[in-house]
Amino acid sequence: MWFTLVFTTKYRRKVFDGDMIGQLREAFESACETPDCCILEFDREEDHVHLLVEYPPKLSISVMINNLKSTSSRRVRFLNTHIPRLSKSSAALWSRSYFACSVGGATIEMLKTYVQGQTPHREHRI
Repeated sequence: MWFTLVFTTKYRRKVFDGDMIGQLREAFESACETPDCCILEFDREEDHVHLLVEYPPKLSISVMINNLKSTSSRRVRFLNTHIPRLSKSSAALWSRSYFACSVGGATIEMLKTYVQGQTPHREHRI
């Protein structure tokens, strides 16, 4: 089963820089090892990430998302102590909300192109 996922940072704060893309990818891949998930595509903006994930239907989507968000939050915060706490009561990196959509009827190449296309070309931004 394939899902496209979008996670936003708490308060949509723009905290992700170029160095964090590798850290986020490693964290997401690490979180997927145990429940037999697979990150097929990944891209990010300064305040959110897009993922294309393959996972077994026996696994609850909320369990998978909790795994991805908690593992990546801990790793990114550990490696980037310069990220300010976004809340006095919590060290959470991610917003509690997420977007998840199952995808079917399209080829995996089309889905990967979709995720890659979500990031506007930075050189054309104003």
